[in-house]
Amino acid sequence: MAETVIPSGTTSPGTLLASLDPLLREWLPRQRWFAGKGRPVTGFTPVATTELLPTGSRVGLLHLLVRAHQPSVLGAPPHPGDCYQLLIGVREALPPRLAPALIGHVTQGPLAGRTVYDALYDPRPAEVLLEALRSQARIGGLRFERDPGREIGGGLVARLMTTEQSNSSVVYGDTLILKLLRRVVPGTNPDLELPLALAREGCARVPAPTAWLRGYVEDHAEQAHEAYVLAVLQPFVRGASDGWELALRELAKGEDFGAEARALGRATAEVHTALAHALPTVTLGQSQLGPQVDGMAERLAAVAQAVPALRPYEAGLRSAYEALADLAAEGHTWTAQRVHGDLHLGQCLRAPSGQWSLIDFEGEPARPLAERRMPQPPLRDVAGMLRSFDYAARSVTPPAPGWAAACRAAYCTGYAEAAGHDPRTDPVLLRAYETDKAVYEVAYEARHRPDWLPVPLSAVRRLATSELS
Repeated sequence: MAETVIPSGTTSPGTLLASLDPLLREWLPRQRWFAGKGRPVTGFTPVATTELLPTGSRVGLLHLLVRAHQPSVLGAPPHPGDCYQLLIGVREALPPRLAPALIGHVTQGPLAGRTVYDALYDPRPAEVLLEALRSQARIGGLRFERDPGREIGGGLVARLMTTEQSNSSVVYGDTLILKLLRRVVPGTNPDLELPLALAREGCARVPAPTAWLRGYVEDHAEQAHEAYVLAVLQPFVRGASDGWELALRELAKGEDFGAEARALGRATAEVHTALAHALPTVTLGQSQLGPQVDGMAERLAAVAQAVPALRPYEAGLRSAYEALADLAAEGHTWTAQRVHGDLHLGQCLRAPSGQWSLIDFEGEPARPLAERRMPQPPLRDVAGMLRSFDYAARSVTPPAPGWAAACRAAYCTGYAEAAGHDPRTDPVLLRAYETDKAVYEVAYEARHRPDWLPVPLSAVRRLATSELS
């Protein structure tokens, strides 16, 4: 099908954003996906503004890329502000069903007298996005693209998934799911790059992208165009269970999770094998691994400074990094490749057939994009999953450390069955990655969920004394 070219609206981005500014300052920090919690929003800069439905009609729709400005964290260098993707619906008044989507009532500027809201709650604007992907529309700087070999059916009713996420997802008729990235950066996003590479390899463990949205922004200062990946449309795994929720249900019933953990290990290994075939691999020796080890040690020192409960274990944890540095100094090398980058039970889906899938290849959003796209030893993903089993086991009362240990062992066994090598045969590297992950968790919980701090601290005690079981 030929692409559709639609002109963008002509409203001045600065004028429009100025009228929305006081509403967005209140609304944006309350969103689950807003990254700058704890610091006030001091202003906005428009990056791109596109009118998808006329704002003067019964239902208007604006696509905004805005940079939110906040005070810098004490001691941190000045930051230009995070860029967020917003879909703003415009109506005279909201029907009761859209009350949770309310942003506010505009009192000035081109939208004065109108009500604005998060448009993804509204099926009509959400269906506009799907139709644009189907027709490969070009609207302003937005490019709606799709795999020509994959069809997008008609008559699919949209519904927003309301579970807590770091992005937003819309399901279309239990057939397709659109993941809209909220905090965006220019460049090649692994959440599209890696699933496309896996689809070329024929890897069935990851839903193949059906379509995607890119945004092209003119950077007048740099005299260049910046390209953003903004959304990815993939098949929806109907009836699938989220790995985290499934594990908690089995724990609550006192059921063994070993068979599922083993199958999940096999799925992880199959994805790693396919990624190694699809994209280049590199060898890490002392010169390449050294900066990574230094970074781990620096993170440990910073978190120990901020979280006193970590300090008694600091020396023991640092020994994990020192052991890895010593091994590299002796000439040991490791193969690095593209990996998931943020693997845990919540990033896995189990279909009713029993098939496990891996999703959300964005990596840790807080890390720079270039770092998220760097080749890493696959054991980084393995370590993330092992930590996730611990989290599940310690989120119930009483904690079930034996359940976690059995799942960890089963997962590694399943991984070995598919990969041909067992992660436990490289205990020094595995311990270093587990330690780095646990330190990150300590920092996160201390800041956001202090009641959960004992969960990573239990792992810290184990890792600080080199108990790798």
